[in-house]
Amino acid sequence: MVSNRIRNVAFLSTYPSRECGLATFTQDLVRELDNVSLLNKPKVIAVSNNDYSYSDRVIMELWQHDRESYINTAEAINNSNIELLVIEHEYGIFGGEAGEYILDLVDNLQIPFVTTLHTVLPRPSEKQREILELLGEKSAKIITMAKNTKPILEKVYGIDPSKIEVIHHGVPYRILESRDTLKEKQGLSGRSVVSTFGLLSPGKGLEYGIEAIAKVAKEHKDIVYLILGQTHPCVKKESGEEYREKLMELVDRLGIKEHVWFVDKYLSKDEIIHYLQLSDIYMTPYLGKDQAVSGTLAYAVGYGRVIVSTPYSYAKEMLSEGRGLLAEFNDAHSLARHIKYVLKNPEAKKEMERRTLSVGRTMMWGNVANHYTKLFIDTLEEMKLVGSMVV
Repeated sequence: MVSNRIRNVAFLSTYPSRECGLATFTQDLVRELDNVSLLNKPKVIAVSNNDYSYSDRVIMELWQHDRESYINTAEAINNSNIELLVIEHEYGIFGGEAGEYILDLVDNLQIPFVTTLHTVLPRPSEKQREILELLGEKSAKIITMAKNTKPILEKVYGIDPSKIEVIHHGVPYRILESRDTLKEKQGLSGRSVVSTFGLLSPGKGLEYGIEAIAKVAKEHKDIVYLILGQTHPCVKKESGEEYREKLMELVDRLGIKEHVWFVDKYLSKDEIIHYLQLSDIYMTPYLGKDQAVSGTLAYAVGYGRVIVSTPYSYAKEMLSEGRGLLAEFNDAHSLARHIKYVLKNPEAKKEMERRTLSVGRTMMWGNVANHYTKLFIDTLEEMKLVGSMVV
């Protein structure tokens, strides 16, 4: 029988004020889980590489590049009332080669843990494969956000299929004004708006997006492309604003300044959602074929936008069944052709929006949090059962 006892769950992840997609994801999820009566307000163990100011939800910090911190953190968790740990996994947020220090933590952990994967590489390095294999072996469950990663997890990493759970990337729910009203407020009345948001880095392929807009603008003088977001902190540290400056030079060279607007800031969730709501098309011209999940694309699906994207792994899954258009990689002409199609075919656009929104509604954080809660409770009950059989 399932116990109704309220459970203590903690998340190991980056967390705001650290600016990172993983941090935002975790914040959204734990806030939604606050509304679930079967769980105590979830706590966070923040992965830090600097001094950040955290809310009181953060009960301890793990120092990313300090190997000893991983063992000390595991001991602190073992001596706390936490019953289940959720590890938000991305190779780059943990120390050591390919983030291998995380293995020191799990080796010393005495409570069950589940791992949520934010990256699933079909062709990992030896070290990346070894880390995920071990996490897969030791985790009570492995959570992935896309169905198409399941065969990779089974074949490449040898993870037991019964451990793998697919749970959508969540999307915040907001009631919003109409597209036309929001366009008016941003000085975009009568314009066809294409947008891309997220932290800027060379892998985003925005140069192809800009070139595509230059091609579209020849026929559609009302087109405007919003590039929303600041440069990724890691990129900024390494090469400053080199990538953004290159993009701005490209806009100048193509003579399309009135068609491409840069909004250089770290956007709040409400700002992201407002910009999405006023967009006619959301574009992700990403270069990496293997991207298993994209928070920005998930948001665009959540709000029923028509999406034009390169065919990376997550986009192929989310845009199947007529929910969007897939362009070729590294191909501005292909992107432009799809954008023109949407602009010239308002009925097809409406139908794509309808299909996308029907999936988007299932991705709201409330639904996603219920799915996570069921997984947490079932995992703890299974562990209890196994424990009593061993005794």
